Amino acid sequence: MSIETEIKVEIGEPEAFCRTLDALGATPVSARHFEDNRLFDFPDGRLVAQRCTLRVRIAGGRATLTFKGAPRAGGVFRVREELETGLGDGATTLEILGRLGIRPVFRYQKYRREFALDGVLVAVDETPIGNYTELEGSKEAIRALAHALSFSEDRFIRASYHALYLEFCRREGTAPGGMVF
Repeated sequence: MSIETEIKVEIGEPEAFCRTLDALGATPVSARHFEDNRLFDFPDGRLVAQRCTLRVRIAGGRATLTFKGAPRAGGVFRVREELETGLGDGATTLEILGRLGIRPVFRYQKYRREFALDGVLVAVDETPIGNYTELEGSKEAIRALAHALSFSEDRFIRASYHALYLEFCRREGTAPGGMVF
């Protein structure tokens, strides 16, 4: 079992943010790539009701299956159990889940690039609803890097992309669908 600790922060122009990371000495982990993510649940909605996530991510010819437990309550960080494994064939996995009666409940896409800096995995995400960075690591390392990036804790976002998308649709007065390009 692995515990994921992370925050998101809305950012402006991704290229400018990446230059800031470079100036701080960040090491590139992955080049900009497209990700297609699908969240799944049982017909009775038990995963959503428990605030858990079952995700299939397809990116760069690779597919990953992830289970995330419910986020711990309180605090400025999103902390939750995370189990993840690579898949041989994402399309076949999607078919298997469907045949088991596990249905897709949300689809979201983004362009992502990743960096490592001072014990933090930094993701730079370009999404249909805006640009964000995700900082993942220990609470202390995230706080230190956030300070170096001039991010105050009141800018920390605990919400998932699904929740951010629903809030975006509410603000814009549009019906939710998928967060896709």
